Amino acid sequence: MIESNDFLKFIKSRRSVKRLKPGSISRNIVEEILDVAVSAPSAHNAQPWRFIIIDDEKVKIKLADAMAQAWQEDLSKNGLSRIEIEKLIEASKKRTINSSILIIPCLTMEDMDKYPDDRRKKAEYLMAVQSVSAAIENLLLAIHAKGLGACWRCAPLFCMEAVREVLKIPNEFDPQALIEIGYPLEQPKMPSRKPLKSLISYNKWR
Repeated sequence: MIESNDFLKFIKSRRSVKRLKPGSISRNIVEEILDVAVSAPSAHNAQPWRFIIIDDEKVKIKLADAMAQAWQEDLSKNGLSRIEIEKLIEASKKRTINSSILIIPCLTMEDMDKYPDDRRKKAEYLMAVQSVSAAIENLLLAIHAKGLGACWRCAPLFCMEAVREVLKIPNEFDPQALIEIGYPLEQPKMPSRKPLKSLISYNKWR
C-alpha cells in the first residue's frame, strides 16, 4: 500500500498542463483512467455523470470551431479588439486540437431525487454538479498517475448548445467541462496559493 505521505505529495504534485504534445493514447488507457473517475463519491450514489471521449481529429476540429464561434460572440461584448479576439481564439483552438484526447464530462439528473419546489430542485442540481466535479478530480489524478498531462477547462458551460449540436448530446444531459489530455511538454511550477490560515476557521465563520 502506498505510504500516506507519498500519496499526499502525489496529489499536491498534480498540475494543469496547458502545453501538450499530440501522441497516441490507447482506448484501454482512457477507459482505465475513466474507471478511476467513476469510483468517485456521488450524491445518493446516483453517479450523475456521463463521459464523451473524443479521439477523432475531425471531431476535435469541429468542436473547437463551434466553441470558438460562440466565444468570439462573447468576447466581442467585452470591448476587445478584433486582433485581440483572433489571438485568443486561435491559441485556444490550437490547445484543443493538439490534445491527444478530449473528454467531455456531462451531468444528468436522471437518477437524482425529484422535488416540486425550486429551492430543492436547485440544491439537487448543485449536488449533481459536486458529484461530477469529484469524478473530474479523480480523472485528473488518474491521468497524472499515468504520466500524462491534462487541463480542466469549463468552456462548455458558456456554449452548451454548440457542444450539444456537434456531439449530438440530448437535452437532458449538460456538458460540464472539457478535459484536454496529452503528453506534457512542461511540468508547470505550483501556482501561488492563498495561505491556509486565511481560508479556514474552527467552529464558526472567522
